[in-house]
Amino acid sequence: MARPITATIHTDALRHNLGAMRARAPGRRLMAMVKADGYGHGLETAARALREADAFGVAAIEDAARIRDAGLEQPILVLSGFDNPDDLDQLRALRAEAIVHHAAQLDLLEQTDGAPIRVWLKIDTGMHRLGFAPDHVRDAHARLRAARGVTGDIVLMTHFASSDEFDMQAPNGLQTPAQMRAFVAATEGLEGPRSLANSAAVLGWPDACGDWIRPGGALYGMSVVTGRSGASFGLRPAMTFETRLLAVNRVSKGERIGYSATWEAPEDMPVGVAAVGYGDGYPRLAPAGTPVLVNGRMARVAGRVSMDLMTIDLRGQPDARAGDPVVLWGDALPVETVAEAAGTISYALTCGITRRVRFVND
Repeated sequence: MARPITATIHTDALRHNLGAMRARAPGRRLMAMVKADGYGHGLETAARALREADAFGVAAIEDAARIRDAGLEQPILVLSGFDNPDDLDQLRALRAEAIVHHAAQLDLLEQTDGAPIRVWLKIDTGMHRLGFAPDHVRDAHARLRAARGVTGDIVLMTHFASSDEFDMQAPNGLQTPAQMRAFVAATEGLEGPRSLANSAAVLGWPDACGDWIRPGGALYGMSVVTGRSGASFGLRPAMTFETRLLAVNRVSKGERIGYSATWEAPEDMPVGVAAVGYGDGYPRLAPAGTPVLVNGRMARVAGRVSMDLMTIDLRGQPDARAGDPVVLWGDALPVETVAEAAGTISYALTCGITRRVRFVND
């Protein structure tokens, strides 16, 4: 029997969300982040639906090649940059741009004999992953302007660590304003467009939008703001993840369900068995009580999620039968709700769907 699990990708929602993000940052250029296989929605599907974006952002050169193979001509920024001359050759062949974030890359651009590429200079204003420290930015910018391997404007960029915290009184609420000040100080007087804002910054820190915005999860209808779904920002979920009941069993009061017998039936009751598990990308750490929709009505996970199956408390649905639809997340059940129950974020759930799930575009 084929597993009845599908991830339906709503391309109209992707286009709606692109428009919603443009409306929040009028006059700015928009780079659509399609890394991690389009946040789990499918790179080519996402890029084609978002073709009105001004550029695409990807994590690897291989993803840039997939976008070109899909027939899209927008600029593509490779976020990881490059490590060797062969990478530069591939970037040229793909007409792709790259982030420069450490000194060895400056050396390569100064020494290259190939055609020049466009670069984005990354500044570490507090994230402390990649990027030049503020006191090294002016030297790096001067070297890039003089390097024979560089062409066009140098975009000045940074990345926020806590832009999902909008409240200045929150534990990390002051970090985004501090990063903005550090960026302004490090780039004062330097030529080139500015780019600071990820999805959360566009939603909550409008003064950070700069010349380029770089939304990711928001384009897929997701929020990483605690307690809020994408819908609360006017976004639409771009994925419905669903399956069906394989069986409905009667369980007596006191019977225990699932691995390690962690859940005990509080009364005689029906328990559904759905064809989905962590082998499909549903989070194993989703505890008992995590919501699902059976026949469009709320039900709850009972017991531990296993590799291929999930058990569901059907006390509120005595008429449920094998074959009935089960929505794991989608329009009526935000993925953020499931993520919060599982102690993770929505991005991790959509990116984690596995290859045995059937993808459908509508």
